[in-house]
Amino acid sequence: MSEHAMLSLSFILLAGMLCQWIAWRVKFPAIIFLLAAGIVAGPVTQWLNPDQLFGDLLFPFVSLAVAVILFEGSLTLKIQDIPGLERVIRNLITIGAFITWMITALATRTLLDFSWSVSFLFGAIMVVTGPTVIMPLLRTVRPKENVASILQWEGILIDPLGAILAVLVFEFIVSGGVEGGFAASLLIFGKMIMIGILIGAAGGLLFGFLLKKYLIPHYLHNISALALVCVVFAVSNVLEPESGLLSVTIMGIWLANSKGLELDDILDFKESLSILLISMLFIILAARMNISEFIDLGWPALAVFAVIQFVIRPLSVHLCALGSKLTMNERHLLSWIAPRGIVAAAITALFSIRLEYLGYQDAAQMVPLTFLVIIGTVLLQSMTAGPLARFLKVAEPENEGFLILGANRVAQVIAEELKKNGIQTLLTDQNWSAVTEAKLKGLAAYWGNPVSEHAERNMDLMGIGNLLAMSPHVELNALAAQYYRLEFAPANIFTIRNSQPNSGASEAKAAFRYSGRILFGDSITYQDLEQLLQQGAEMKTTLLTEEFTFEDYLEQQGDARVSLFAIGANAAVHVFTAQPDFTPKAGWKIIALAVKARQDA
Repeated sequence: MSEHAMLSLSFILLAGMLCQWIAWRVKFPAIIFLLAAGIVAGPVTQWLNPDQLFGDLLFPFVSLAVAVILFEGSLTLKIQDIPGLERVIRNLITIGAFITWMITALATRTLLDFSWSVSFLFGAIMVVTGPTVIMPLLRTVRPKENVASILQWEGILIDPLGAILAVLVFEFIVSGGVEGGFAASLLIFGKMIMIGILIGAAGGLLFGFLLKKYLIPHYLHNISALALVCVVFAVSNVLEPESGLLSVTIMGIWLANSKGLELDDILDFKESLSILLISMLFIILAARMNISEFIDLGWPALAVFAVIQFVIRPLSVHLCALGSKLTMNERHLLSWIAPRGIVAAAITALFSIRLEYLGYQDAAQMVPLTFLVIIGTVLLQSMTAGPLARFLKVAEPENEGFLILGANRVAQVIAEELKKNGIQTLLTDQNWSAVTEAKLKGLAAYWGNPVSEHAERNMDLMGIGNLLAMSPHVELNALAAQYYRLEFAPANIFTIRNSQPNSGASEAKAAFRYSGRILFGDSITYQDLEQLLQQGAEMKTTLLTEEFTFEDYLEQQGDARVSLFAIGANAAVHVFTAQPDFTPKAGWKIIALAVKARQDA
């Protein structure tokens, strides 16, 4: 491998990571920055040429990457999560797909004067939305559960089905049109569906059996899943071209709905891998664009995009959602989100080459037209879907709230003060009396084991992004901190000490791994807070100003108050720890426990 090739691959990885980081910092979809990086590296500077870099391996790499992304997405598709929405999803991937296909083909034929054959093929390709774009978009937009579930199911299921539709139209064209096309297309459709379902179900059954019987050691679960997904995809495609995407989707759904399987570690690994692959794919996709081909398409291409975005999608969604439990605002948001992604680009590139060889000259224009729709839908929807969701009031609240382990007196007092300051809290405890007392005080509370399967299914964590483990039981605190690492960022998991720290090796031996950040300082224990409350201590909230700074606050209060939380001017909540990573400023509020001797100070 040449030095330039190694440098190019390294650039793709580094640029992908930087784009994801920038997106996280500015709270914008990463796809925007990924496309920009690819355009700059490819058509603008001519520094990155994916076709030259990967050669014949480009499309196999793209296909395998999409297969892994589809599998990761389908692992989250649990039928129990969509009660009452099954009909909407079914309508979108059948009736909605048909509407998209027909009207797109008609618009392409009318506005761009493509042949009917190429127009219908382009219409079939535009049916595909796909999880390569939907998943990152959902992470940023964070719509309510109904909308998110529908978009997730639709994006994953329409990918293989849309690819199959495109293959059928292509085979219809090359088989001689109406005379020989129907029979050939019907035969291929039957083979695709049969092989896709059989191979996918067999892969899911095999992997589920190996996991249940503990025939694969835990450290090989992730790599085994990855290898089997690639094998299932490849074998299915060998038996019937383009059936692999359906196979890996069926395999993922089979595993997700199988009882007794622990898939959390595999999901965690696959999610990280999907982020890496999506980052690479979009940079590669953007780097392959030819700007001059966009210009040659002219204004009619923009009109086709406008029809797809502003006519077809709203019409499709509102027809498919008739009689459902979706609110009108939820339907409006669904009508706006349907970005096209990697699969559409890959299928277009493949079929356009074959059709050009058969004499369809306008087939070459499908590639820039597809890229135009991809970039247009991705940029427009990525930049507007979040504000639109908030305007329509169908976006989840920001994850600033706290899940508090324990409904004891200490936890209740803290929850009450946070609630007074507009911060969402949810207490959880196995003590029925403590939970009942908390509810009588107007606090949200869940009765049960916080690390149980019942809690996972029934405890509503919408708007919750932090864990305060404040149980008097050190083992339960440590277990919860470990369990919720998959739900919350490690920096947002906090645990109260249950005893004063020991010195030397004894402290290291007693410490739990991944037990979270220590709440309120190394020397503050649960027993200390409980004793202070018994002695009459009260929660106090103090506003900092330009005249009364945090330094003045510390000097005035001294040891009379135990600082617990700081609320920033933007309502962001910061937790005091042994090593706080923030400095309170004017306009911030400090929540503290004021001891009785100084509470009037």
